[in-house]
Amino acid sequence: MRLPVMPPLAPMLAKSVPKVPAPESVPGGLSYEPKWDGFRCIVFRDGAEVELGSRNERPLTRYFPELVEAVLEQLPPRCVVDGEIVVPVDGRLQFERLQDRIHPAQSRVQLLAERTPASLVVFDLLALDSESLLDAPFRERRTRLEEALANAGPPVHVTPATTDHAQARRWFEVFEGAGLDGLVAKPLEGHYAPDQRTMLKVKHDRAADCVVAGYRLHKASTPERPLLGSLLLGLYDDAGTLQHVGVSASFPMARRAELYAEVQPLVADLDEHPWGSWSDAAEGDRRPGANVSRWNAKKDLSFVALRPQRVLEVAYDHMEGTRFRHTAQFRRWRDDRDPASCTYAQLEEPVRFDLAEVLRGG
Repeated sequence: MRLPVMPPLAPMLAKSVPKVPAPESVPGGLSYEPKWDGFRCIVFRDGAEVELGSRNERPLTRYFPELVEAVLEQLPPRCVVDGEIVVPVDGRLQFERLQDRIHPAQSRVQLLAERTPASLVVFDLLALDSESLLDAPFRERRTRLEEALANAGPPVHVTPATTDHAQARRWFEVFEGAGLDGLVAKPLEGHYAPDQRTMLKVKHDRAADCVVAGYRLHKASTPERPLLGSLLLGLYDDAGTLQHVGVSASFPMARRAELYAEVQPLVADLDEHPWGSWSDAAEGDRRPGANVSRWNAKKDLSFVALRPQRVLEVAYDHMEGTRFRHTAQFRRWRDDRDPASCTYAQLEEPVRFDLAEVLRGG
């Protein structure tokens, strides 16, 4: 492979802002796009050679054979594009189905490629033929991207984009119903800066009261100085079962020591815990009893059970099925709340929106 932009390449990143930024806030204005909830991917094609590079610069090529085929059919013969790999199911993105694809058995990967095929949503053009576009303004890169992929069709899509601030705010409100993650704003005059946070992103900010039902130790924890790594969070479903919904894990080191001491009076025998029957969960199971991470086989996912008697208010952005999509942020203990009152009913449910409408520009 010989391209003007070669793998590995770290993608350009975005920094969080509290609201959809106005175009006049950045010299030259902004272009707004949906924030796709999938695997970031830089695609390199040189004739018959294709590499799908991930955010951590490791190839994803073997996990998405159907996209390699689509790239060969639909992308220009020599190009580098930035995009997102997503899996749509019934008109909505399904991140869990995407995670299933990271599997060591090629036969399993091929089966899932047929059952739940992935799509590639492209949002930037980094090289075309023998020309690098890294130093070109995004305004030019976007125009040339639309030209280069003018005849592309499913499973390859060009993300919708707008310079209309009012339209962008509407997208932010309604596209979540299709499983999207928020909105990205790109400076129209900005060049492509690998591994730098030169774009802006805005995500939904919500709060929930959750039951604290377990914890994991921090990797730096020692017997002499135990440190809490993460708190395991639960919500009760309609049947009264405490479901694991995610973790809260971002704390200063001093706070980790304090939290470890705070939760020790709640330590329980796993056999008597609501999640006790999950301790032998299968590999890859997302429940807290799973002992192996599909992303890192050396990472221990065992946990210490806590009696579900304390409530924690956390901030979260959105749900993926029955779980928080990302790590929830610790806000405060809610000792005034009855743990039994912490149910899914408190969560805001976005109005459903068809993914096909998103791809048509809403």
